[in-house]
Amino acid sequence: MKAAVHKSPIPDSQVFIVKYLEDQYFDPVWHSHSEYQLFVPLEGNGTRFIGDSIKSFGPNELILTGSNLPHLWRSDEAYFERNSSLKISGIVIYLQEGLLGEHLMKKEEMLQLNKLFKRSSRGLEFYGDVKQKVIVMMKELLQLKGLDAFIHLLKILNLLSSTKEYHYISHNEYVDPFKENETDRMSRVYEYILKNYRKKIHQNELADLLCMTSTSFSRYFTTVNNKNFARFISELRIKHACKLLTETDLSIATIAEKSGFKTLSNFNKQFKEEMNTKPSDYRQEFLNI
Repeated sequence: MKAAVHKSPIPDSQVFIVKYLEDQYFDPVWHSHSEYQLFVPLEGNGTRFIGDSIKSFGPNELILTGSNLPHLWRSDEAYFERNSSLKISGIVIYLQEGLLGEHLMKKEEMLQLNKLFKRSSRGLEFYGDVKQKVIVMMKELLQLKGLDAFIHLLKILNLLSSTKEYHYISHNEYVDPFKENETDRMSRVYEYILKNYRKKIHQNELADLLCMTSTSFSRYFTTVNNKNFARFISELRIKHACKLLTETDLSIATIAEKSGFKTLSNFNKQFKEEMNTKPSDYRQEFLNI
C-alpha cells in the first residue's frame, strides 16, 4: 500500500498533544503520520476516508487511527462555499506507541494497551457507553496540564483498551512509510471525485488530472485505495445514499438520482451488494433504532 504525507509530529519535549480544532472546514488533505490519533468531530458533516473505508461522518464519532493509516475527513461541499457560515470543531489527540518508554511498554501490565495499538492499525470506531465517557474525558483533557493531563490520558487509553464496543474500519493494515509525493496527487483526486461523483465520471478525466495514462492511473488508484475506480465511485455513491436515507424523507427514487445512479434498478442492485440489505429496509432499520 502507498502511504500519505507525514504530518503533526509530537515535539521531543512532549509525550502527547491534544488540540481543540475550530475552523471553516476540516483539513481536506489526505495524509498519514507515525503518531496514533484519537479524534472526535464535535461539529460538522462530510465524508471520511480511512484506509480503504468510505463513510459519511457527523458529530460525536470517536475514531482511533493507527500509525501510518491514511485518513481524510472531508467536509461537505457546502463548507467550502465562499459565503458559507458553516463551522467545524473537534478534539484530536496525537500520541506515540512508546509513550511510556520502550522498556515499560514491554511489561505485562501494558498487554491490553499494546493490543489496542495493534488493533488500531485498521482504524477503530467506538460506540456505546465507552464512547460517551471518552468524549467527555477528552473535553476535560483540554483543561489539564502536566502530570494531571498525562494521567488523564492513561485513563482514556485504559477505557479504550478494555472495551469491546468498537468496530474495525479499514479491511487492511497500512504499514508502509509515508511518501510525501502522494499527498498532492490523492488530495486532488479526492477533491475532484467528491465534487463530481453524483454525475458520470470517466477515469481518463482523473488520469489527465495527474498527467497519467488511463491504464497507469487505474493501477495507481487500485494500489492506493485497495479497490478499483468503479468500485470506489459506487461505494461513495452508496454511502451518500445511506446518509440521505437516514437524514431525509426523500423517496428512494429521488435518493438514487441525487446519489448519481441513472436507474432505480441499478441503485437497488448496487445498494444490496454493498450494504447487504435493500434501501427501504436500511431506512426502516434506522427508524426502528
